[in-house]
Amino acid sequence: MNNLYIRELIEKLEHTEFWDGTEKQCGYDEGIEGLTEVFAVHKMRQTSVFFIGNGGSCAIASHMTADFMKNGGMNTCCLYDQSVLTCLGNDYGYEHVFAEQIRYLAKEGDLLVAISSSGNSPNIVRAIGAAREKRAAVLTFTGFLPDNRAKQMGDINVYVPSSKYGIVESIHNLILQQIVDALMEKDGTET
Repeated sequence: MNNLYIRELIEKLEHTEFWDGTEKQCGYDEGIEGLTEVFAVHKMRQTSVFFIGNGGSCAIASHMTADFMKNGGMNTCCLYDQSVLTCLGNDYGYEHVFAEQIRYLAKEGDLLVAISSSGNSPNIVRAIGAAREKRAAVLTFTGFLPDNRAKQMGDINVYVPSSKYGIVESIHNLILQQIVDALMEKDGTET
């Protein structure tokens, strides 16, 4: 089979970048090991982990909230309650729907996982700022332009060098799922 899309997906996956702040750090295998360790530390400390995103990234965030809780044994929080989102969106504007929740719920040492294909969504950028105010760690998953805003703001930044939503979102989902599986394997709970 000569599927150009799958070949492009694999090529972009192999060239996914892992950044520590604003410096590129390592290749894929080392990046996954490092991220798995980050999540393992948060699991050990029993801190809260918040996943956020819009559209397809919202679906990934919601899915990972469930998987990191059920399969990873972690304290995850879903920020997608309809009443809360519509209340905050109505009262403060959609660009504040995650930041306001982070201000109420996050504590120092918690982890925000911000997923945004463009890395420039105002509500994601504001949530990262709110997490910083609370002294929570920030992990970003972005794509599109390499100088996107979210990528400049995280403690660790995963960047997919593609401008195709399907490619970027598929890789974000794959990496997060790989981390959950690695945590399960590390704990001896993988079936």
